[in-house]
Amino acid sequence: MSQRTKELVQRVTAFNNGFIAFVENCSDEDWRKVCSGEGWTVGVVAHHVAAGHFGAIDLVRMIVVGEAIPEITMETIDRMNAQHAKDHAHCTREEVLGLLRENGSAFASYLAGLSEADLDRTGYLALIGGDVSAQQLIEMVILQSGGEHLDSMKAANGTSSW
Repeated sequence: MSQRTKELVQRVTAFNNGFIAFVENCSDEDWRKVCSGEGWTVGVVAHHVAAGHFGAIDLVRMIVVGEAIPEITMETIDRMNAQHAKDHAHCTREEVLGLLRENGSAFASYLAGLSEADLDRTGYLALIGGDVSAQQLIEMVILQSGGEHLDSMKAANGTSSW
């Protein structure tokens, strides 16, 4: 594994471990607080990241093998997110922790097998109106957007870190 791949795996793993620690430390009251940025409870936001953000592995795989990424617009994402929030309004910490452990581990394992050339492969992402590399997609979806959701959850609970 290249140093660059190793560092990316470490960053994704550290993010997931921090996310798990946050979820583990949420009280029942914290779990039900509403995040101002999303308008969802902390639990729903956590489930969204555990299932949706780590689900981006499929898009990364598509880029790596040279398949076209489905056209994803902000409208599509908003519609999918609203349905997800409705479907998982009563998710439990145990459910989310299971998803974080399973999906985070699968994501890190997959990343560990990527070469630098794989990380540099690009695909067209309609959402941004241009090409994105596999590494950029990982950083945007997991680290940046996932990190923003974690910050929103922390703010809802009145904490800045765990």
